Amino acid sequence: MEITASEGGRKYVKLLDQNYADSRRYVNMLDLKNPTSQQAAMEAFFFGYQAFTAKADEMLERRGLSRVHQRIVFFIARYPGLSVKELLNLLGVSKQALNTPLRQLMEMHLVDSVAPDSDKRKRLLQLSADGARFEQALRREQVKLLQRAFSEAGESAVDGWLAVNQALAGKTADL
Repeated sequence: MEITASEGGRKYVKLLDQNYADSRRYVNMLDLKNPTSQQAAMEAFFFGYQAFTAKADEMLERRGLSRVHQRIVFFIARYPGLSVKELLNLLGVSKQALNTPLRQLMEMHLVDSVAPDSDKRKRLLQLSADGARFEQALRREQVKLLQRAFSEAGESAVDGWLAVNQALAGKTADL
């Protein structure tokens, strides 16, 4: 790998084992000590997130729901049979903060709370059939955007994007 600078002062990483003629093999390296680069990174993140959430926000709004509701149904879909305590840990919120949106989802028959046969005192969360369809519709739109962006950006950019997002979340990248 070799770091070079362009005429505009931006740094690029040349992947030495790749074909230089393919411009997609150059990874843009922002100088995050430079306020202009910081703003450019934040602006890209802002507009990317705005595009990622726009369609889902419309779908949520039609039902009187918000992004917190989407996060709840996403994680219940991802981990069926999740306990409320496990959901609290995943979302990083208090029981009080989760109570109202979770109750709303249950009242709308999108989320069910079931007692397992092994311990009737325990309550596990799962999506109802309507909840599963709703979560899939929300996710489908976002997956389309990710597929398009990943296809345009290339594999090395996707790996970098995953690593950056895991670092932002405070998690170690398993790439």
